[in-house]
Amino acid sequence: MRCELMPLPGDQVSFQVDGVERLGWHFGPTSPRPFFYPLRGPSASSLTRMGHPGAPDHDHHRSIWFAHAKVLGIDFWSDKTPARIRQKQWLHYQDGDAEMVMAVLLGWYDGHDPNELLEQELVAGVRPLPDGETRLELQATFRPAAQSLEFGQTNFGFLAVRVAKNLSAHFGGGVITNSEGATGEPAIFGKPARWMDYSGPVPKGGIEGITYVDHPSNPGHPVHWHVREDGWMGASVCMQEPLLITRKQPLVLRYLLHAHRGLYRPERAEKLAKEFAATARYEVVRAKVKHQQYAIRRVTQN
Repeated sequence: MRCELMPLPGDQVSFQVDGVERLGWHFGPTSPRPFFYPLRGPSASSLTRMGHPGAPDHDHHRSIWFAHAKVLGIDFWSDKTPARIRQKQWLHYQDGDAEMVMAVLLGWYDGHDPNELLEQELVAGVRPLPDGETRLELQATFRPAAQSLEFGQTNFGFLAVRVAKNLSAHFGGGVITNSEGATGEPAIFGKPARWMDYSGPVPKGGIEGITYVDHPSNPGHPVHWHVREDGWMGASVCMQEPLLITRKQPLVLRYLLHAHRGLYRPERAEKLAKEFAATARYEVVRAKVKHQQYAIRRVTQN
């Protein structure tokens, strides 16, 4: 099969296309939370980075990751508290010719009580596109351990993306653009948009970038964005108000990251967003085949 998930030593999983890595997943105990690194562009350069280029107090910026700053008032965002997110188990690695999909279960712990506050089911699907581009679909389902749980009002959460230094507007030659055609941090910060794009030069020459798409089913769509010229972008689900979830109504978030070649093109992003909006969500189910506990499929409706 062309697309293959390769579990590696050191608590890693490599998403490979034709034997070459496009994306990496890291879930070892040395990090306060799991993360994806690298996300490679068409030139094979990583379009994301570990940490801030100029601020040593931002080492919690680990490429692409899920977190939130106010879970019942507990900070799961920074590295300054004992709160941790741990992978409890992998559910399924699904290879294929057109797409590979990984499903894992994560537990969120406050660092004092061994019992988890909530469980996160994470499904990540990678699809190779023409010209060396990559489509990464992320679906996260949050289920509280108690009957209900509040995510407090904050700019920080849930899906965070730290782009490579060369892509950032301040440290490199990059440009931030949103779905409404605005560019630059002052025009974009805190504004609602259907997607965000960060594009800039790459070491091997040329331009590459990441388009980050908010799915219409997400709460508050189009989401307000927390973006910075230093190379940061995040869809801030709770920027305007807190969010209450329950066991009966868990939170499901869907995002798309497109690692593309060339400058940002609004018509390409529009087409991608429409296709994503029409794509059914993932579902992790019990497998009906021998030697396999789970399977991943698309539900019949969004």
